[in-house]
Amino acid sequence: MDDHSDDIRRPLSPRIEVYAGAGRKRWPDDLKAQIAAESLEPGAIVTDVARRHGCRPQQVHDWRRRARLGQLVLPASADTLSFVPLVSESPLPAAAEPSVSREAAVVTVEFQGARIEVRGMPGLAVLSDVFTALRRTRSC
Repeated sequence: MDDHSDDIRRPLSPRIEVYAGAGRKRWPDDLKAQIAAESLEPGAIVTDVARRHGCRPQQVHDWRRRARLGQLVLPASADTLSFVPLVSESPLPAAAEPSVSREAAVVTVEFQGARIEVRGMPGLAVLSDVFTALRRTRSC
C-alpha cells in the first residue's frame, strides 16, 4: 500500500476549524433571535456573524428561516416601526360617534392561536406589557 500523505499534488486546506466541547450546545431562543437579527442587518455576512458567536452558519440560516415562519421572535430594533392590520367586526360610519361607554369598550387581539381581550380604556403601558408577554410566551 502506498502512502500519499506527503504527496505535493494533493491540495492543502488553507484553514481547519475544530469544534471542541462536550456534546451539543443548547442555544436559548432569545440568543438565537439576537444572532438571527444581527445577521439580517444591512451588510452583515452570515459566516462572520456565526464565527463571532461561536456557532455554525447553518444554524444561523435555520434560525433566520424559523423567524420568517414565525417560530422565532426577533427583537425589535429601536428605529423600526411595526404595524399590524386592524379588523373591525362592526364598521361605524365615519361621522358617527361610538355609543359605547368607555368602561364597556373591548379590544380583542388574536395572535398565533392566543386570544386576548382588554376591557375598558387601558393605557399604552398596559397594552405594551400585554403584547410583550404574549410575544414571549409564543416564541417557543
